[in-house]
Amino acid sequence: MLTIDDPAIVAEVTAMSDRYEAALMANDLDELDALFRDAPETIRYGVGEVLYGFAEIAAFRKGRAGGSPQRRVLRRVVTALGRDVATVNLEFQREGGTRIGRQSQTWIRTDAGWKISCAHVSLMADIS
Repeated sequence: MLTIDDPAIVAEVTAMSDRYEAALMANDLDELDALFRDAPETIRYGVGEVLYGFAEIAAFRKGRAGGSPQRRVLRRVVTALGRDVATVNLEFQREGGTRIGRQSQTWIRTDAGWKISCAHVSLMADIS
């Protein structure tokens, strides 16, 4: 039977999500790369890009001048699906912006620790 939301697993993945958010805001490319699964099956759908495989994701980040726009997290839900898979879904708002963004990540436990295997970022319509 699959255990949903084991508190220990939720805490582990919440800490990883915090690491991701800090690295994103600092444009720490080494840390961001370390948090993604280094595999051709890793996917990141961004606001304006579709990236298949770790190499494309890393190249996109290196080519993005100044990194991700600064943002604040409005809400986050971490769901553990057993001991080795979890999802992180959050809403955010970019500094100075009026649109609400959404981010979804699937984290998997690997031999090297928790890694993002799928990510999706989108922006809702303007709320102003």
